[in-house]
Amino acid sequence: MARGSRRRVARSRDRQDGAATRLSLLEAGGAVFAEFGFDRATAKEIALRAGTNAAAVNYHFGGIEALYEDVLAEAHHRLMSYDVLARMITADIDPKEKLRRFIGLLVRVVRTANEDSWPAKVIVRELIAPTPHIDKLRRQEIEPKKALLFGVIAEIIGVAPDHPLVAQAALSTMAPCFMLLVAEKRVSEIIPALGRNTTKDEELADRLVRFTLGGLAALSASEQAARSPDREN
Repeated sequence: MARGSRRRVARSRDRQDGAATRLSLLEAGGAVFAEFGFDRATAKEIALRAGTNAAAVNYHFGGIEALYEDVLAEAHHRLMSYDVLARMITADIDPKEKLRRFIGLLVRVVRTANEDSWPAKVIVRELIAPTPHIDKLRRQEIEPKKALLFGVIAEIIGVAPDHPLVAQAALSTMAPCFMLLVAEKRVSEIIPALGRNTTKDEELADRLVRFTLGGLAALSASEQAARSPDREN
């Protein structure tokens, strides 16, 4: 084999090894952050679980803070992929049906998230104890998905996506699922009727959809009334 070919093969192998190490660090980081939280996690523990040395965290991510940012974004992506959500919400169907599908997906994600897997745990920890390292998650995962949801809600209400009512309605739409994500076990103990063994995903999603659509209808009616020429006179 010519010297140039050997160099190319070596560089290709190095890139593959580097990508594998980076992925191992991401997975190990996710597990460690989920277990200990960002404040108590260490590069040494992450590297140990990834089967490499602590310097690899700096080499591949530029530090534990940047690794945590990547872990947050990856966790959110695994729980709800933008591509899946976009296909659902950009489909040529009634916006109310889009919202129904979105809430159904959200309920399934929240209730089927493996309690032993790190993506859900990492997101819950960030919700309960926010860190300053959320910029990448917000920019890469939250904002694009938020734009999709805001578009559907705005269409149902009959206002522009940047209307204050849309953000308020989105909060009301997401809040029940946030609560279940953070404390489903405790909520089910306090309100057994919300337990997985009592209420199926489809039933819970249907009731959340009805409640949400009822609220959006009321908001739409009040907004239309506010615009009515009779009200202006």
